[in-house]
Amino acid sequence: MPVRNDLSALEGYHSPQVDVRVRLNTNEAPVAPPAAFRQAYAEAVAKIEWHRYPDRGATDLRAAIAELHGVDPAMVFVANGSNEVLQTILLTFSGFGRTVATFEPTYQMHGQIARSTGATVVEGERGADFSLDIAEVRRVITEFRPHVTFLCSPNNPTGGVDSPELVREVLGLNAGLVVVDEAYGQFADWSALELVSEETPLVVTRTFSKTWSMAAARLGYLIGPKWLVAELDKVVLPYHLDTAKQIAGTLAVQYRGDMEERVRMIVAERERVVATLKTLDIEVFPSGANFVLFRTKSKTGRAVWQGLLDRSVLIRDCSGWPRLENCLRVTIGTPEEDDAFLVALTEVLK
Repeated sequence: MPVRNDLSALEGYHSPQVDVRVRLNTNEAPVAPPAAFRQAYAEAVAKIEWHRYPDRGATDLRAAIAELHGVDPAMVFVANGSNEVLQTILLTFSGFGRTVATFEPTYQMHGQIARSTGATVVEGERGADFSLDIAEVRRVITEFRPHVTFLCSPNNPTGGVDSPELVREVLGLNAGLVVVDEAYGQFADWSALELVSEETPLVVTRTFSKTWSMAAARLGYLIGPKWLVAELDKVVLPYHLDTAKQIAGTLAVQYRGDMEERVRMIVAERERVVATLKTLDIEVFPSGANFVLFRTKSKTGRAVWQGLLDRSVLIRDCSGWPRLENCLRVTIGTPEEDDAFLVALTEVLK
């Protein structure tokens, strides 16, 4: 049985998983959650009534996230990773006959999920430094009148942060529903969460995978208007969020101080790595995330990536992606991991 014609050319999302000494390719947190969290989680999981369905409304988890951000629980939607959050948004507001706007290069799954729902994806272009040009944003929105417009801040894989002024201007352009993907938002110096209101067609998506050190849990959420969250609740599958995951998220936010300290450590380490990278024969792009994108000069990006892999250091090879010729992305790890990466990169470039 053939798949839909519009899906036949799509490729899945791939990230190499190989056995290496230093793995800095998937933007995970470099350290585990605190031991107190893991102990509390183990005790709570031991009490689960496994023969019962989970709380369909994820009431406790939504309340915990709402308290974290100072919003009403009715403004919180939770799902299996921020990708399912994005998928539910697009199932609800895009689809056949509708248009979704992205600005490339950006997170691949924005366009991938939109296309899988049957939507038409229009791609605006970022500048040479990968920043968003408001004139280009204006052109795309005016010409195509998208039903959903994606911003990604900090942008993945480039690391750039969109300014409050730019996001406000996009909201004033009749851009449909504006989705600001803040998977790396805690690493940046501002958040679009401050712009969310009942009157504004804006949602901000977040994940527990990065700053909360919970990539294994696959837990994401959004903050948005109550009316919008109510529409998403109609579309998402029943009992989609299991009890163990709800417990993990509810407990995690009790350790906010540990998360914030982890963020401070990663940001400081990012600045140290960037300072060293700037001394090498590469082009380094500004980052407000927990990763850094750079472009090789004297050697191809693929050759540098392979040279690092030969030294048991794995980073993300973006060099074959559209608009990212010779670009590589490195996740910020522990100081020891970052030192190993910098030593290996220096050797490869020589």
